[in-house]
Amino acid sequence: MAGKIKEVDVILDESAEISEELYERMNLVVDKGQEPMRIDKFLVARIEHASRNKVQQAIESGRVLINGKQVSSNHKIKPGEEIIVYSDKEVQGEEIIPEQISLNIVFEDDEILIINKPVGLVVHPASGNKSGTLINGVAYHLQQQNNSIDENSLPRFGLVHRIDKNTSGLMVLAKTEKSVASLAKEFFHHTIHRYYIALVWGDVSDDSGTIKAHVGRHKRFRKMFDAYPDGESGKDATTHYKVLERFGYVTLIQCVLETGRTHQIRVHMKYLGHPLFNDEIYGGDKIVKGTVFTKYRQFVENCFAICPRHALHAKTIGFIHPKTRQKVEFDSELPEDMRQLIDKWRNYAKTKNIG
Repeated sequence: MAGKIKEVDVILDESAEISEELYERMNLVVDKGQEPMRIDKFLVARIEHASRNKVQQAIESGRVLINGKQVSSNHKIKPGEEIIVYSDKEVQGEEIIPEQISLNIVFEDDEILIINKPVGLVVHPASGNKSGTLINGVAYHLQQQNNSIDENSLPRFGLVHRIDKNTSGLMVLAKTEKSVASLAKEFFHHTIHRYYIALVWGDVSDDSGTIKAHVGRHKRFRKMFDAYPDGESGKDATTHYKVLERFGYVTLIQCVLETGRTHQIRVHMKYLGHPLFNDEIYGGDKIVKGTVFTKYRQFVENCFAICPRHALHAKTIGFIHPKTRQKVEFDSELPEDMRQLIDKWRNYAKTKNIG
């Protein structure tokens, strides 16, 4: 048997690949030679410092999936089964400090929170960035709803997915373990509907298409991700795109995510040859298409100033509500910087008679 994995609810190696989906702590396929064993015993044997009771609680709350399905503690594992262990803890080994931060709450009930995240707001505390995040603000918000809650008894809430600091748009947070389990299952089966709006460099040739290429850590630059079309590295990733408007040198597109890998849209569009406009990590922060004239260069620089971040907005999110089991969908308006950027390119394309 392979060596033990560090306790999944507490430790997450900083170099581990993180996806936008629920906090995934362990993902493995049962070895071919593995004898039948109860799932709870198997996980206790594989995870350092894990107690039987703790593992059983995780299984009962739906945070352990086998082949995408919830199971009971007495399930006997079989060779080839995929086991995923999730956690609803946002900070490993640290307290989340409630902070009064302005949050644009689109919807809230007893089970979920829908927040429209602005550009520049980090979602989750991390080393070197332990305060001033969306999660600190959510903790404060929940504390205000119940004055008896202190920092040591904050209610659990699950960060079901994340979006980058400089991406704006809608996020859903689970407020109960039942909601965590329900939304985790939807993410696993790709039934969460997420629509993004992006402005990308170049004239995208097809009106619509699908990009299938694994996304994983870059081989040389650990803060970057890369596309691996042959699946030799990373995790499977699928992005569907549709052209909304053409401006000659840039294209406005809609992206629909099947999977939610870190930087997925940014990596996939670069792989397609159309990096996001002003994406400083993936080559969109310089002139990729256009003329050599000074006036054009100045025009692009002005566009960079209007939208000083990669032009990507999480516009719509839809899913089955964890409690009512009804389909719900939430939509948001484009932020002002992207609206101004798109208008500027639209006017430019009309003036130059391109697009």
